[in-house]
Amino acid sequence: MTQPAYPAARTAAPRIRAHFERHIAARAPQPGQYAAVAPETSTIETIIEAAFWASLRREEGFMPRISLAFVEPEAMKSSLRFERRLPLEAEPITRLSPAVERPGLHLGVWREGEQFFVWGATRKLPLFCFVLEVIAPGLLVVKHSRGEVGKFVNVAVLQGDQVKMIDEHAARPQDCPQLLPPLLGFESQESFSAAASVLNRLAISMRAHGRGGSLLVVPADTGHWRESVLQPVQYALAPGFLQLADLVNTPGDPDALLRAVDTVAGLTAVDGATVMTDRHEVLAFGAKIIRRTGSSQVTEVLLTEPIEGARVEVVEPAQLGGTRHLSAAQFVRDQHDALALVASQDGRFTVFAWSPCENMVHAHRIESLLL
Repeated sequence: MTQPAYPAARTAAPRIRAHFERHIAARAPQPGQYAAVAPETSTIETIIEAAFWASLRREEGFMPRISLAFVEPEAMKSSLRFERRLPLEAEPITRLSPAVERPGLHLGVWREGEQFFVWGATRKLPLFCFVLEVIAPGLLVVKHSRGEVGKFVNVAVLQGDQVKMIDEHAARPQDCPQLLPPLLGFESQESFSAAASVLNRLAISMRAHGRGGSLLVVPADTGHWRESVLQPVQYALAPGFLQLADLVNTPGDPDALLRAVDTVAGLTAVDGATVMTDRHEVLAFGAKIIRRTGSSQVTEVLLTEPIEGARVEVVEPAQLGGTRHLSAAQFVRDQHDALALVASQDGRFTVFAWSPCENMVHAHRIESLLL
């Protein structure tokens, strides 16, 4: 290897290895299923360093978007295989980046003795396969696969000299029903229900359009949410937009579902909030949130983040962002049975829900899960 050392790689590698060892040991592969290999600490460090230095390069003026998967070539039978394998170094993988920048494509990495090489490209990965994605210059995300195409769990985020280890159980109020992880489906393979998957995809799509936006998820069987929205709503829908709900209830066309998700997420780019029921029926967009008559103004929220070492904090809503965050916190303060998803233009993403145990609004920062 010719690239210089990247200190954050050495810091993160042992903690990342522990994650993969724990998960792979806890779940035996099914008969005939290829078992992912827990990468050695040196392997993790080497892959991270190669990806980091590649992220700082340019290929014909474009930033490289690369996904590296540590998987044995013989295990991937229907993959693209190079006749001559390439060294795992910044320059060759940067040159390859245009060919694999589409979602779901990964450069396969393996080692032979002390030599690491890129053997080809693949879409299908074994369960708990180590994956490293280059998101932006100096911004890397370590993931493990769920064993399905396009389904991953974030393990760690490395940005410059910062290392954030994902821990969905960190910084949670004790002894209180946890609404957010089950609703968003970020925890385990088993908890990733169809409904949770849709909210997950909506959050990713909202963040991707880069304009910022708010999505209010309200109960389908009541109209109480209207008390917290300025009437009449400029872009109220009659009847409601049911395409997303129909596709969730009758799955079978993943591409159509993704298009419907992007359609709803696109509505959140319009100034104001998009209103959707918990049955995925879109009722309005461009809605202006107001304080409900007789309600007090929200002055504090409980702030958490799914990062190792993160603390539960009580902060003013203004510390979370601008008007969108303040209005979303107020909406949840007035509508305890609702959920508010807020994307910032700078990439931050916050989910607001009511905490009955703490008797206050709970703000959960989840952008580290959406990269």
